[in-house]
Amino acid sequence: MSATIFRSLDEARGQLGPCALAIGNFDGVHLGHQALLKATIRLAEEHHLHPAVLTFHPHPAAIVAPERCPELISTLDQRLALLEASGITHILVLPFTIEISRLSPREFVSEILVSALEMKFVVVGENFRFGHRQSGTTETLAELGRELGFVGHFLPPVSIRGEIVSSSAIRRYLTAGNVARAGRLLNHCFAVEGPVVRGRGIGSKLTVPTLNLRPVSGQILPRGIFVTETTDLHSGRRWPSVTSCGTNPTFGGQEITIETYLLSRLEGRSPEAIRVEFRHFLRPEESFPTAEALRLQILRDVERAQAYWRRTAKFGHAPASIY
Repeated sequence: MSATIFRSLDEARGQLGPCALAIGNFDGVHLGHQALLKATIRLAEEHHLHPAVLTFHPHPAAIVAPERCPELISTLDQRLALLEASGITHILVLPFTIEISRLSPREFVSEILVSALEMKFVVVGENFRFGHRQSGTTETLAELGRELGFVGHFLPPVSIRGEIVSSSAIRRYLTAGNVARAGRLLNHCFAVEGPVVRGRGIGSKLTVPTLNLRPVSGQILPRGIFVTETTDLHSGRRWPSVTSCGTNPTFGGQEITIETYLLSRLEGRSPEAIRVEFRHFLRPEESFPTAEALRLQILRDVERAQAYWRRTAKFGHAPASIY
């Protein structure tokens, strides 16, 4: 069943609740976020409430401290798809504004969470901060709950092999090209998606033909050559693939491009929109002396990618797609 998505507080008022509510940016919807969502769904089932999420767009830092706003792991559409896939049935995407940022912790809770959203349980991480200048803490939330009639559930961070799962850690791994480790913390593959755009025509003439995506503004993008899996967003067809993210220095490129070569034959119509899921780092991007040298390197990349997919089919180590 698809989730009901509200794009403003007025839309959600009287419709989202009564609910058990998880609150957060949910960038990437990683393992830590998934723990919050599972707790929210369990509480909702036990108390016959809507399992709901309150998330923000744009990222609050883009409004209150744009110089510190991070590149995001997931676009808003990806975030909503992942939240819906978790079993959450009601989602409020609250437009984050200066006016919202100036609400005191009490105003945020009483006017938005309790009055408008009819929240009965709130589920957040132990380090959750809210209200003007992030002055509200989980202790504040617990006190307000006793006064206003809701119960707070505050979950500890999720760790993998001693490492705390966080969006900032995942961004560090993606920046370093370590998409496999990022995928383990996410519990799904990092992905980019969008319409297929016309490239410069170099690949079809001089190296190998590719499907090209334009990077999404504000979304983080790992640099290098990667084993990927590509999906046609309209038909659902899937192909193992190799993807280059970078400026194509061999041909003097300046802008970052995403170029994907399919490892299996493209039958029928070329896709108009694709999703590219990143599974394994092959090598950094580099400049080659000739187009032929680059073409030969791409063929070596293809051989390594095919070997990766054979190992994956045999041992099943790669994270599965949940899109």
